[in-house]
Amino acid sequence: MMKRLALLLVIFLLVACGQADPTPAPVPTAVVAVPTAAIAEATATAVATATAEPTLPPPPTAAPATAVPTVTITPSPTATATPEPVALFALADFGTDRNPLTGELVADPENLQRRPIAVKLSNSPPEYTRPQFGLNQADLVFEHVTEGPITRFTAVFYSQTPPEIGPIRSARLIDVEIPAMYQSALVFSGASSGADGVYNRLAASDIRQYLVRDIAGEIGYFRTDEEEKPWEHRLHAIPADLWTRMETMDINQPPNYPMVMAFTSEPPAAGAAATKVTINYRDWTLVEWEYDAENGRYWRWTDGEPHLDANTMEQVSAANVVIVYAIHQQVLSICESQSGTVCNANSTEIQIWGEGDAIIIRDGQQYAATWKREKRGDMLTFYDAEGNPVPLQVGNTWFQVVPYHYNNPVTIE
Repeated sequence: MMKRLALLLVIFLLVACGQADPTPAPVPTAVVAVPTAAIAEATATAVATATAEPTLPPPPTAAPATAVPTVTITPSPTATATPEPVALFALADFGTDRNPLTGELVADPENLQRRPIAVKLSNSPPEYTRPQFGLNQADLVFEHVTEGPITRFTAVFYSQTPPEIGPIRSARLIDVEIPAMYQSALVFSGASSGADGVYNRLAASDIRQYLVRDIAGEIGYFRTDEEEKPWEHRLHAIPADLWTRMETMDINQPPNYPMVMAFTSEPPAAGAAATKVTINYRDWTLVEWEYDAENGRYWRWTDGEPHLDANTMEQVSAANVVIVYAIHQQVLSICESQSGTVCNANSTEIQIWGEGDAIIIRDGQQYAATWKREKRGDMLTFYDAEGNPVPLQVGNTWFQVVPYHYNNPVTIE
């Protein structure tokens, strides 16, 4: 409890603005991702130089004025209807009316003629940030740690336009990578400063012209009137206005992807069971995905509660859950939270380049894979031991990014 209270102060201090090789093997009741010696040796130097996660004084104990309302979960969404099996392995397979990020036919192909937006969304503390707005209309969501085990999302929106997105928070080092992978604009609220801060890295990168910040007088962002919430948790956006603003910035061109992920509507053979997936971010954030055989999707729970989308009050669901293992390295030159001259928490560099281990979870099955990103402009793609693409189910994907140095954080049943 003291650790949890201590860590929570990070959230209050971030107003200006978050290493195990899985080889899952089926056992009678569960499959657990376990690190291998090869990956441990490969990441030993990075792990050895990482500093301990921050331990901070306890945060204020005042309770929020209002709590997240109790809601009734709406009926399950139905899976995308396909008259015949779909197999998408190359750009040419998608044509002009399929979303290259999901493999889905889109209701309005004109939406594919705009630039995707990658939006930074907060996930902690839950009483101020959940339920978030817009999660179920994101094509892709990356959940990753920020400082210590506190998680935050980068959600990529392309084919759909939710009415509202939020709460929007500050960028992290992983956000120097994600927009480059998906040729997206970055929607965020500030970043750590300093000569080597995250903002300066963004501004010096090849995505610098695609930064869409909350600038006074510019359309797209607004703050809610929820006075019971701290100011930093009240920034939201109207995505339709963001795309209009991007037109005035002359950055709303469609992406031209050099590669795509593979999709099939029929699951590959030889998968092991995966009807429940648990990801434990060191007892701070507990994520659970449960498979619904009736609609072929996974429902999300966070910290024991159904995770909802505030736009509809429907439970968050995904066609694919992908466990992405990556080296996490603390960067001592970047401070994300500071008290006077004392740095309480350094930035974390999540190294999603090169290759690493992954588990593809779809259709109640799991598939061991290797993720690859050989060039900066490549998105993550997935391969089996023979080098063949491991396809995702047609639909949206949640990437659960997990540090290699966590000890068995993933359980699959």
